[in-house]
Amino acid sequence: MARPKAFDRGAALAAATKTFATYGYEGTSTEALVKSMGIGRQSMYDTFGDKRALYLEALQHYCFESVGQIAVTLQATGSPLTAIEAALLGFAARIQDDSMCLGVGSVCEFGRRDREVTAIGKSSAASMQNIFAATIQRGKDLGEIPPEIDPKNAARFINATFIGLKVMARGGATHDELRATARMALRCLA
Repeated sequence: MARPKAFDRGAALAAATKTFATYGYEGTSTEALVKSMGIGRQSMYDTFGDKRALYLEALQHYCFESVGQIAVTLQATGSPLTAIEAALLGFAARIQDDSMCLGVGSVCEFGRRDREVTAIGKSSAASMQNIFAATIQRGKDLGEIPPEIDPKNAARFINATFIGLKVMARGGATHDELRATARMALRCLA
């Protein structure tokens, strides 16, 4: 009979996600993973499979959680424009403290040469754009956003702004620089 796991799978996955986000897939050794996860090598393989399987699971989980956080923020206020502002500015504040992003890192590292990584990224981007497009449409319906704004194009722009904020933060941008960039993006919707 197999022994029960002596570690928290979710905590181990979160640690692996942080390690992959910090060093990338290629830059992360199995040794670095087991050390950050606080588990043995065999436990990692038994629980998550190989390094690639762990990376794909970490990426999927990270993208799902990120989209979920944005969706909650966009639905938390009555005003769609205020919700988009809260999402951008809240995101700018969070990434200043923790500038890693596994999603953007995966695109930079793999481009489109890995079908599974690309599929996860495309799914996440489509979800983000759909959430933003719906919020922008709601803003148009309420008269907060001008009628000539195309929700799909504006959603792509806002999504690109999120990606840009992540890259800026990783490059050392200050909180004020991130906030100024987020506010500039909001002007395009007014």
